[in-house]
Amino acid sequence: MGTFVVAAILAGIVALIIRSMIKDKKSGKSQCGGDCGHCRGCR
Repeated sequence: MGTFVVAAILAGIVALIIRSMIKDKKSGKSQCGGDCGHCRGCR
């Protein structure tokens, strides 16, 4: 039973992280703009 509780908690945390990443990307807060020509890290 404890294994299922821990798995559910971890799944919830991962879901919140993914939700936060999607929300940041939609609002333009993403680190990567998708234009590698202007990115210093890609060169």
